[in-house]
Amino acid sequence: MWTGRFSQATADLVLQYGESISYDWKLYRHDIAGSIAHARAQLNAGMLTQEEFAAIESGLKSILADIEAGNFQWSIKLEDVHMNIESELTRRIGAPGAKLHTARSRNDQVATDTRLYCRAEIDTTMQLLQDMQRALVLKAEEYAEIRIPGYTHLQRAQPVTIGHHLLAYVEMLDRDYARLADCRRRVNVSPLGSGAIAGSTINLNRAAIAEELGFAGVTENSMDAIADRDYIMETLFCLSVIGTHLSRMSEDLVLWSSAEFGFCTLSDAHTTGSSLMPQKKNPDVCELTRGKSGRLYGNLVSVMVAVKGLPLTYNRDLQEDKEPLFDSFETISLALRVNAEMVAAMRINPERCDAAVSDPLLLATDLADYLVRRGVPFRHAHELVGKAVAIAVGSNTPLSQLSLEQFQAISPEYGEDVHSVFNLDRAFQLRTNPGAPNPDNTERRIAYWKQKLA
Repeated sequence: MWTGRFSQATADLVLQYGESISYDWKLYRHDIAGSIAHARAQLNAGMLTQEEFAAIESGLKSILADIEAGNFQWSIKLEDVHMNIESELTRRIGAPGAKLHTARSRNDQVATDTRLYCRAEIDTTMQLLQDMQRALVLKAEEYAEIRIPGYTHLQRAQPVTIGHHLLAYVEMLDRDYARLADCRRRVNVSPLGSGAIAGSTINLNRAAIAEELGFAGVTENSMDAIADRDYIMETLFCLSVIGTHLSRMSEDLVLWSSAEFGFCTLSDAHTTGSSLMPQKKNPDVCELTRGKSGRLYGNLVSVMVAVKGLPLTYNRDLQEDKEPLFDSFETISLALRVNAEMVAAMRINPERCDAAVSDPLLLATDLADYLVRRGVPFRHAHELVGKAVAIAVGSNTPLSQLSLEQFQAISPEYGEDVHSVFNLDRAFQLRTNPGAPNPDNTERRIAYWKQKLA
């Protein structure tokens, strides 16, 4: 590429150190699509004849077919996907191939390729998010009314339902979907035509190129277009948040599937055994998901650190953006697919759930609300219930089995109907506000998600 300026060949170690073809070959579809659109703009500007354009288009399509058939030989000596394809094109069609690079640089070429890659992978990830949501909604519907303790600080707090709990993750994933859709708008602008830094004196129709490639518009500053990697950072952030949500769900399922909780059973197909202990059934998918969330964070930080100190415009440091990007999309794609499959196969164990939710301490706050409805200020009601809890714990008596006399010895504000509080059906029926784990709310929300995800 630069033999006119240099008198020595590039050292082998420099080739090895600087090559990117070992991973950026994955951009080949986008590189070829961009090259065809660029060549068409050259044709329309009179830089190519119709015959030359036809040769370039046909040659690029034949290269695409060979790559997809596994019959293309990538060369480290040509550094990257762009030069591998361009060199092979010139070898196949001769002089017209050498004209293809007119009015573009590898700088705007790689920026275009990675934007096209991000856009395509975002679209795929959004579909996978909805598949994950569908699995959760169907499982929430199947076990909508099974009650379990809800937890804060991993201590039993208040009663909820399996349906309500699983729908919490559907809501999270919906925000992930919206974030990706919003990110896609900023990804979907074309930098092609920005050249290496300042465009070119040969002015091709950038808008026509962008339209052919499906971009919504073109970048407005050539330096920003070349130096910008915030679309990659934003994409990696969105994928990291998805990883966070999957990791939190995984932790819930690790706990739920343990012998201590026993709320759910994961299928044999989505668990593993031990090489030593015959009885073991390990939630490896959940644990791997937790671990891979850290990998997603690392990829984001890697790109941010690579970019943070760079002067405008292109610096070779930016080559380090692609491996983290590819890895994050591949990681989140597999994570979403395997977790959707695992959730679909998971069984809930109603007996264990019922046993756990029978703890009357889960209704301590309901007891405070009962006193509030009788005119007691909440802070005082909280204190009175706390005293009742202390007596129950101290005497090893369930809170619901304290006698009326014991309650009224704490305060006469406890009425004769105090024991009516300890009724789970009533407790759920009283929670009628939007967002509460009322059975009707859950049913409505399941219907909403089923329609939205249909």
